Amino acid sequence: MSECNQDCASCQKDCDTRKQPLKEKNTKSNIKKVIGVISGKGGVGKSLVTSLLAINMSRKGYRTAILDADITGPSIPRVFGITKKADACELGIFPALTKTGIKVMSINLLLEQDTDPVIWRGPVLSGTVKQFWTDVIWDEVDFMFIDMPPGTGDVPLTVFQSLPIDGVIIVTSPQELVSMIVKKAVKMAAMMNIPVLGIVENMSYFECPDCKKRYNLFGESGVEKLARDNNIPVFASIPVNPKLAAACDKGMLELYDGGWLDGVAEVLEKLPSLPS
Repeated sequence: MSECNQDCASCQKDCDTRKQPLKEKNTKSNIKKVIGVISGKGGVGKSLVTSLLAINMSRKGYRTAILDADITGPSIPRVFGITKKADACELGIFPALTKTGIKVMSINLLLEQDTDPVIWRGPVLSGTVKQFWTDVIWDEVDFMFIDMPPGTGDVPLTVFQSLPIDGVIIVTSPQELVSMIVKKAVKMAAMMNIPVLGIVENMSYFECPDCKKRYNLFGESGVEKLARDNNIPVFASIPVNPKLAAACDKGMLELYDGGWLDGVAEVLEKLPSLPS
């Protein structure tokens, strides 16, 4: 029998290491559904999709939250224009609130300067994500979205093993190379027994504002074939939209106008709630 190298993502064995006990959330938190948002590589718009999902569910009247697990590349506070640092008391840390009341916890809310680099090794990164679950006073949350770092490394593995994930949404883009990498994320989720709820393709096309003709800037989309091959539904195709990008840069994403992810809500609403 080969010695365990603690790399569950590359291992097919169903051993005790894989079956770690879930971390207990803060006693002042009641979180009903937890959705991970993952990608095989960076730069495909995972944080954008995470933010849009939270905004959509918030607009439907649900209490929503975002746990920014991308410790070395946090962008969620900037997208929502959050500049105030997180507060804390003896019971735990309080998440920041966006303009519409979405709860957010990110490493940038704890650093002195937003531009301070986080130069930590994997175990420290993973420990920080666990603390965002155990030490943050989330209060009442209907839907929590976890913005994971790209790839299949320590932090995604920690989230899959330590947090009660109801399912993941995979974000991709039209490039053929990305499709190959997405399959790695799909296989990792399967190895960890986490359901893949669907795929969102970002930067799918550009629509001319004058003639409304669509242009495939990054080549023909392969998302439909990717979805069929892995038996996963396609939730949405989000276009290249300069106004959407500008809203992110200005911290005003909550003012966006676009119904690309409206269909995702029906799937998320049918998921069973976690026990209190």
